[in-house]
Amino acid sequence: MTFKEDALKGRVAIITGGGGGIGFGIAKAFASAGAKLVLASRNPDRLEGAVKEITELGGEAIAVQADVRNYEDVERAVKTAVDTYGALDIMVANAAGNFVVPAAEMSVNAWKTVIDIDLNGTFYCARAAHGALKASKFGGRFIAISTTRALEGWPGCAHAGAAKAGIMSLIRTLCGEWGPDGIRCNTIAPGAIGDTEGVKRIYEEAGRKELELSSIPLGEFGRTSDIANAAVFLCSDAGAYVTGADIVVDGGRNRSRSSTGVKLAAAQ
Repeated sequence: MTFKEDALKGRVAIITGGGGGIGFGIAKAFASAGAKLVLASRNPDRLEGAVKEITELGGEAIAVQADVRNYEDVERAVKTAVDTYGALDIMVANAAGNFVVPAAEMSVNAWKTVIDIDLNGTFYCARAAHGALKASKFGGRFIAISTTRALEGWPGCAHAGAAKAGIMSLIRTLCGEWGPDGIRCNTIAPGAIGDTEGVKRIYEEAGRKELELSSIPLGEFGRTSDIANAAVFLCSDAGAYVTGADIVVDGGRNRSRSSTGVKLAAAQ
């Protein structure tokens, strides 16, 4: 465990998309740091398994089946957190949708679906949680998961890239509007995270694993625990003066030759 067991003691967190991938990685780290959890997802089976695993590890978590495209579902998740634990201190808007399709071949429905899950869902999470986060005795925390691809373009994933860029702008706006309410609003931008379905589908199954690895200075894919560590930092007392930030966790890819177009020889 990277952080102290009481780093998030007493705090209550909702994590959307908390049944697997990055969301579940954050959930495990939060539970290990003492937070009480509400995991939200459309998939009840994954939620049940996630809650069971966290409980077996000694954590405290409940599940709420919710679709972030439905504002009433998100409101219900917030109400469940407050009714069950008496407060809501942290909201992590992690639920996302993405699949590879060139823009010229993308259906209008495909575009709308990803925008609805990623961008609208993030706003719904923020809007529904605002009152409870403002009342948090720890100072509310709102985290949205972005991507390093948001501002550089994402060939094959125009819908997700545009949605994530919108999320980054939204969070910067909320930083200014909600700072006086004591709410810290930040994004975490993962690079390629190896233990997620997205990397397996977009890079490994497509035969692009080695090409992607070659663009990462550290030479390896990240892990969900790397994103979770950033989230614990932002939500703990250590992150109390951080708001409006985009925490990049990508092994240096965003600052490598892939961004500059210059190919550097490997150090001997």
